[in-house]
Amino acid sequence: MYCGKCNASDGAWSLDNCPTCRAVLDVSEQEEVRRLRRLLERPPGRFTPDAQYSLGIFYKTGTGVTQDITEAVRLFRLAGNQGSAKGQTNLGICYAEGTGVAQDH
Repeated sequence: MYCGKCNASDGAWSLDNCPTCRAVLDVSEQEEVRRLRRLLERPPGRFTPDAQYSLGIFYKTGTGVTQDITEAVRLFRLAGNQGSAKGQTNLGICYAEGTGVAQDH
């Protein structure tokens, strides 16, 4: 997932490139992490909250990066503050479970 719009449920994986951001879809987890970081280094744009959420998932699960729950929470908060429902949901789950933050439910 690069822009957040290219995912298997939309049938995008049958394509070579994402129809939204044109990124090559079949890459390693490490390459996905590099792409997301590059996307976040640019001036904020329409894919920024999706990239923040996606990178947060990688940090939460330790996929392609060293697991860092604190960084995941930070990224979920950034995404959620920009209107990402997925970011808000995952931040809420972290608070409900006390994962990376003080439990608050």
